[in-house]
Amino acid sequence: MAGHSNAAIAHSSSNPFLKSVSALSTLAGWCSAAMIVAAVAITVQMIIIRFVLNGSTVWQTEAVIYLVVSATLVGLPYVQRLRGHVNVDLIPLMLPRRARFILALITSVVSVGIAGLMLWYAYEFWHFAFQRGWRSDTVWSVRLWIPYLSLPVGFALLTLQLAADLFALVLGIEKPFGLES
Repeated sequence: MAGHSNAAIAHSSSNPFLKSVSALSTLAGWCSAAMIVAAVAITVQMIIIRFVLNGSTVWQTEAVIYLVVSATLVGLPYVQRLRGHVNVDLIPLMLPRRARFILALITSVVSVGIAGLMLWYAYEFWHFAFQRGWRSDTVWSVRLWIPYLSLPVGFALLTLQLAADLFALVLGIEKPFGLES
């Protein structure tokens, strides 16, 4: 066997592009965490209003749903930066160094392509909702372009982080799949 994976966090070395993308991904992670904290706070407030004060809630459930989904999408690049997405490294472990590099290159290019395609359609969907003035069918009647904005933002940042990972792989800053030779 070649060894075990030690890829814990994306390396940026002294490259300004990689450092900038890393900073953006970290900021996205902080924003995602803030959205989760806000969702928890709103949930607590909703519980107090419903079960302690015996009142009704109007906007809380919808806000929590939008915040949690947005946190998931905006948090994608941060999780990628930390290498937290699912990674099955059985095949890379069995491959020689050159074949591992080629597989990592193909995987990275395909990942950037898929994330870019998702970005394209996410932007199209968001823009359509913005142009048409879509609103939710609830009492709160939120303008849907606001929560839908997390789609293109999240996929744009994920595409950027994946492109930075590809760039680091090509420059030799990152090892293929984080595996030593």
